[in-house]
Amino acid sequence: MFVTLDGPGGVGKSTVAAAVVAELNAAGVPVHATCEPSGTELGTLARHGTDDYRGMAYACLIAADRYQHVEHEVRPAVAQGKTVVCDRYIASSLVLQVLDGVGRDVVWELNRHADMPDLAVIVNARAEVIEKRLISRGAHSRYERDPGGTERECAHFREAARFLMAAGVRVLQLDASTAVPEEIARTVVAAIRDPSVRGSL
Repeated sequence: MFVTLDGPGGVGKSTVAAAVVAELNAAGVPVHATCEPSGTELGTLARHGTDDYRGMAYACLIAADRYQHVEHEVRPAVAQGKTVVCDRYIASSLVLQVLDGVGRDVVWELNRHADMPDLAVIVNARAEVIEKRLISRGAHSRYERDPGGTERECAHFREAARFLMAAGVRVLQLDASTAVPEEIARTVVAAIRDPSVRGSL
């Protein structure tokens, strides 16, 4: 399976992704953990380029890294029978690049030829909860430093979930406002094991 986790900066998405990997490992499920931007030179350029690249240029850079990532890492791992758990994927592009001024349809056109996940998990929370976490850990990008950015991200991720579901992607939306990462991870693993689970929990 190919499983992706997306959500606003500071929601605890990376912690949840790590917990999902740990749960799968403990259950004896072959798993491959990865993230986007990827660890390649192209991905590193994208990861550290949020202050240097914007708009269409950055959207194309992210998409280019995604296609390379899918071809050279995601597909081979899935072909080996592993469950791939990816921290950030297309849902994040449908939010961050749209916030950057690129039309959603343009972002989708740039990315729609990439492999769609078997399960797209979107972890969201109340904006005030995320903002407290960001103050505690510090902002990692210009998106997180943008005043009012968290509230916009939360709203856009809800819209991205609806968009992906309409495109036929299996989406699971989870609220991390009060739930701890381990609890969310257990819900994700249950959804991985039961293909009928979808929607919002």
